[in-house]
Amino acid sequence: MRLTLLGTGTSFGVPVVGCDCRVCTSEDPRDRRDRSAALLDLPEGRLLIDAPPELRLHLLREGIASIDAVWITHTHADHLHGLDDLRIVTQREARSLDAWVADIHREDVEARFSYIFDDRVQPPPGTSKPKIVLHELSAGRPVRILGQEIIPVALPHGPVTSFGFRAGTLGYLTDGKSVPDAALEVLRGIDTLVINALWWGSPHPTHFNIEEAIETARTLGARRTFLVHLTHRVLHAELEADLPEGVAAGYDGLAIDFPPDDTGSG
Repeated sequence: MRLTLLGTGTSFGVPVVGCDCRVCTSEDPRDRRDRSAALLDLPEGRLLIDAPPELRLHLLREGIASIDAVWITHTHADHLHGLDDLRIVTQREARSLDAWVADIHREDVEARFSYIFDDRVQPPPGTSKPKIVLHELSAGRPVRILGQEIIPVALPHGPVTSFGFRAGTLGYLTDGKSVPDAALEVLRGIDTLVINALWWGSPHPTHFNIEEAIETARTLGARRTFLVHLTHRVLHAELEADLPEGVAAGYDGLAIDFPPDDTGSG
């Protein structure tokens, strides 16, 4: 089993346009952070987690030609607006792609990409559109995707709710500010945690800072934690040196391997 971090940056990405800070001008490739996405290898295929604007570049960089399902955490642009890049997958393989989205977000996804989900919109002969079938999920109700039981967890993200998940002993929490009691019960005892963490110090209204993310990992009992959704206020090498044992800075392209039963079929 493997989780590949495709993008580990915030909505601005790193480097930030027009910024000449030491992180944005760093020559360390780990300081280049695209918008957030990941790929989870499951028993029956690959689950794409979010579709950021750089999705095409992510797939090319990692040599990924095929996706088998999609998990949409929420509908902010940095997590969704690369959805059309899946068109080549459905066209080449002449099949539709199952995408899982929270019931409260489905209408928004369909509105933003009406040409995909409105069957009345047909591409002219010789052209194409993505063939994506939406399936609804809700917090706490397990769904089975590609041979894996996955339990959605709802995270407050300002006025929006983001949907992370537990898959076996993996917890994936992006774009959240806290972990409510219901989510704690689902996630407690996980082995590996991937969690958003912007920077050290000052709190943010919709995201964890690094201190809050570390404390959340301790509460959940995670053996190892990877921080993602990092800003240009943290230099990778310095962050790695300052983090406690069991906590690491994620970076674009990082592959996290699991024992055979770590994301087991549940």
